[in-house]
Amino acid sequence: MTAAQRFYWLILTLGNAGSGFAYHLNPNWFTLLLVAITLFYSIVGAHDLLFSQHTLNKLYPVIAYFRYFFESIRVEIQQYFVANDIEETPFNREQRNLVYRRAKGVTDTLPFGTQRDLMQANYQSIWHSLAPKTVNHESKFVKVGSDQCTKPYTASRLNISAMSYGAISSHAIEAMNLGAKLGGFSHNSGEGGVSPYHLKHGGDIIWQLGTGLFGCRDQHGRFAPDAFAKTAAHEQIKMIEIKLSQGAKPGHGGVLPQAKITDEIALIRGIGKDNDCISPAINPEATTPYELLNFVKQLRELSGGKPIGIKLCIGNPAEFLCLGKAMLETGIMIDFITVDGAEGGTGAAPVEFSNRLGLMCLEGTYFVHNALVGLGIRDQVKIIASGKTASGFDILNKIAFGADMVNAARTFMMAVGCIQSKQCNSNNCPTGVATQDKNRSKAIDIQRKSKRVASFHKHTLHSFYELIGSMGLDDISQLTHNMIKRRTPNGMLESNTHTMPELSHNQFTESELTGMWLTWWNQASSDTFFIHDIAPLVPPELAVKQVV
Repeated sequence: MTAAQRFYWLILTLGNAGSGFAYHLNPNWFTLLLVAITLFYSIVGAHDLLFSQHTLNKLYPVIAYFRYFFESIRVEIQQYFVANDIEETPFNREQRNLVYRRAKGVTDTLPFGTQRDLMQANYQSIWHSLAPKTVNHESKFVKVGSDQCTKPYTASRLNISAMSYGAISSHAIEAMNLGAKLGGFSHNSGEGGVSPYHLKHGGDIIWQLGTGLFGCRDQHGRFAPDAFAKTAAHEQIKMIEIKLSQGAKPGHGGVLPQAKITDEIALIRGIGKDNDCISPAINPEATTPYELLNFVKQLRELSGGKPIGIKLCIGNPAEFLCLGKAMLETGIMIDFITVDGAEGGTGAAPVEFSNRLGLMCLEGTYFVHNALVGLGIRDQVKIIASGKTASGFDILNKIAFGADMVNAARTFMMAVGCIQSKQCNSNNCPTGVATQDKNRSKAIDIQRKSKRVASFHKHTLHSFYELIGSMGLDDISQLTHNMIKRRTPNGMLESNTHTMPELSHNQFTESELTGMWLTWWNQASSDTFFIHDIAPLVPPELAVKQVV
């Protein structure tokens, strides 16, 4: 007996049992009901057999709809009834519960012991000290701004990552910005531009200039200096971030589905409403290292000296070194670099791009940190790590690998009410967070949710500081990647190692290079992001000793 036959048999058995009971209660009512069901079944079945374009409907008329129904709620069934606390992705139940509890300010303790397999290969942990300390207040903040910046910004160690108005609702934007105001941290605008909802409550803003240059573009999609200067003059805007690529879809432009484009969003971005809003894959003002640095210099001048940075997901390491060589040659410094990880989230991205491109956040952060050390400019450029961050250990791990501070997006969405329904690209977000449906988004209580945003930030950082102190450190700058321990496949616990060797200060220009660093450096050229197969000619002052 096939599965379909067994299902038919079950339906008939239940139907016979129910029909006998219903008949004895009210024969006339039962007869009418039976006729109605039979007529409905016959009409739908005939339609499926004669007109349906679906194979399943033709082979299993009417019954096939049960499959479609159960398939439509598969994610919810998996999330609520099947998956255990630590196996879901991208954020498992344990992580989501931690975010919700800290956002609500209720107990976040774990009863009866860990559910994690502590002997699992690559499991990460830290060694505690018998002499724990309290972290110095001064090390809890980071001053962002090179010597060329006249308006440096003192930032929190944890901030809200880029999420555009359009990708998320106006109520969600307001709740996050008010939460940032209450908690004393910053809120990245996302590439959709600075909206009135970003400015309404006075929270610090990091203005992101995406490849579409929304908010400061002319009718041809190119940079409009006057429009930029006007917006950058807002006191709330503390830093400007030039987006080169995004971790969830590096090498691909941003996408705002047409269903989410309202009249207001079209006005803010300077776009039409007839199609999806697709940003170009490359910033038109930064097609070469020199162009990018000149753009940085121009933005710094137009903004009155505010920190200017870039955001990117690391791909070919030699391309980043092209920018490094250009900084040494021109003397133009970037104030901060946001390193996005391939594990990052987005509202819409091609599956292949999300699954197969880019370095993960820890890998990219470690590389950028060492590259800046080797270039001799690590003290001038701050690093922001942007990847999956739900706990104090997540922050600790990224800072240990070279970041100065951390950005988080999805967990702040959860603090506002996101339940990981994965409907971000459909405009049907059930909680009103990632949608432009006013009927849904108005359910977000801005005042109440803003307190949850601030609470999540406060308690997560508190956990991070406690972890640092438990290691016997009183200054966050003392943390190194060697302090993170990783379980090896043979069961041993060893200090974190990396395939890329560490560089010393100015090693690119003053010391010998070997291995992959030598290959990448020789492939890089300051006037283009194109990678040379043969070592290019470089100015004598940038030449390095070749190891024979």
